[in-house]
Amino acid sequence: MIFREYGEQNRNVIILLHGGGLSWWNYRNEAEMLKNDFRVIIPVLDGHADSDRDFTTIEENAKEIISFIDEKLGGSVMLIGGLSLGGQILLEILSQRSDICEYAIVESALVIPSRLTYSMVRPVFGNCYGLIKQKWFSELQFKSLKINQSFFDDYYRDTCKITKQNMIAFLQANSLYSMRDSLGDSKAKVRVFVGEKENGAMKDSAVKINKKIKGSSLRILEKMYHGEFSVNRADDYVKEIYDIIKR
Repeated sequence: MIFREYGEQNRNVIILLHGGGLSWWNYRNEAEMLKNDFRVIIPVLDGHADSDRDFTTIEENAKEIISFIDEKLGGSVMLIGGLSLGGQILLEILSQRSDICEYAIVESALVIPSRLTYSMVRPVFGNCYGLIKQKWFSELQFKSLKINQSFFDDYYRDTCKITKQNMIAFLQANSLYSMRDSLGDSKAKVRVFVGEKENGAMKDSAVKINKKIKGSSLRILEKMYHGEFSVNRADDYVKEIYDIIKR
């Protein structure tokens, strides 16, 4: 796993886990805002652009990040945040190690498995994968994601680098992920976020996560779509980080 870093090494550590199909630039603006006060580390998840290995499972990604924290960061960090696939990996990290971080921000993490979605991933992407490198098609996909236009070049470049095998693998893993019972043992102070404009399964997942993690809070983000909080509202996301730490 590749790790992008901002800030000085002797500062408290924040780890941010990007969404599926995105990359480290998901949190680039946040890292720039935080780097004077924290050491910010953004892993490039397996199977994504410029990663050093193929995607296998959410659980394996979680183990890699835990190993990195153990070997390089003394076994724990101040805060971990994660969006979508990154949010699922964060939940898995909290499940595998209850004391891995003091604080966590879980954004739009799906925990209601869908066999139907799983079964559709391979045929759909098998048929349309070749279109991904067509700029007009990528622009249509990008527009549907409601991502700020300033990220398009990053999105197009990195989407073109993801192999069909990896894209199918992480989308299928995303569709089948469910919470472990051990998530309830997490000692982290957790805030759960989901967009008001997201689908019902995503909103129901946020409620389930909130109920599973003792003392966690849940906030519905008014008028926001999937991923808008961390990708498009970096100022607000950073304010949330400072707020959770101060409290």
